[in-house]
Amino acid sequence: MSNINPKTYEPAASRKVAFLGLGVMGYPMAGHLALAGHQVTVYNRTATKSIAWCAEFPGAGGSRHADTPRLAAKDADIVFCCVGNDDDLRSVTLGAEGAFAGMKSGAIFVDHTTASANVARELYTAAKNLGLQFIDAPVSGGQAGAQSGALTVMCGGDAAAFDAVKPAGMAFSKAFTLMGASGAGQLTKMVNQICIAGLVQGLSEAVAFGQKAGLDVRQVLDVIGKGAAQSWQLDNRGKTMVADQFDFGFAVDWMRKDLGLVLDEAKRNGARLPVTALVDQFYADVQAMGGQRWDTSSLIKRLK
Repeated sequence: MSNINPKTYEPAASRKVAFLGLGVMGYPMAGHLALAGHQVTVYNRTATKSIAWCAEFPGAGGSRHADTPRLAAKDADIVFCCVGNDDDLRSVTLGAEGAFAGMKSGAIFVDHTTASANVARELYTAAKNLGLQFIDAPVSGGQAGAQSGALTVMCGGDAAAFDAVKPAGMAFSKAFTLMGASGAGQLTKMVNQICIAGLVQGLSEAVAFGQKAGLDVRQVLDVIGKGAAQSWQLDNRGKTMVADQFDFGFAVDWMRKDLGLVLDEAKRNGARLPVTALVDQFYADVQAMGGQRWDTSSLIKRLK
């Protein structure tokens, strides 16, 4: 079940859309599209999840599931996607059963996967050659943001395609912004993950220090959260770190994948990321502790 939180949907013209990938993010994102009045066809590698989604979101225009990305994309105005990595993305777009093979001329593929800027540019070009359009559109806000329809979406691609998909994308978003040409969305998401890595490590050290000092760390967080130390991580993860609770949120495995993309891109563009590289290795320590699926705030467990 998606546990979608109530949202007031802005009026938008009903579109025929497809959604590929019904994981912890895609399932509620597709649900918001159905609840906003769009006609949604879904595809997932595990068909039972697609069937369950259709039962939960029958939709005013009718929802259906398809056995392949190609069949899901057939006749859709917009094909949304949220899968695991570059290879997963290629597998649902390219080839005889990929979405590109089924999309009608002029249709737009919107990829919400956190992937490399290179694969975004590769698929943008492949789509153009087929008379299609491609937007890279990674998201921030985590599972909670997907469930509440309050994701931040960072897009790269052509302005006309972006303008065409934004009204539908706002069904699951609070901000849907064009950042530049193809690949700019993925590069913006990398900036986002660099910020988070440093913030979570700093918060981990602060909480651990406060505990060693004998302070009431919950009270400390209340106080400093009203000043310059305030952040989303402090507000949403500080007290769960104190409580040693990590069985929720954005998994360490996913963060390591994202930081791998960041560090690969930094090698190409020459950016120096010493803190990010160090925190990536700290997350490797957490994985070695058995914390592959723990929330990213579990960095603090290294310090205890």
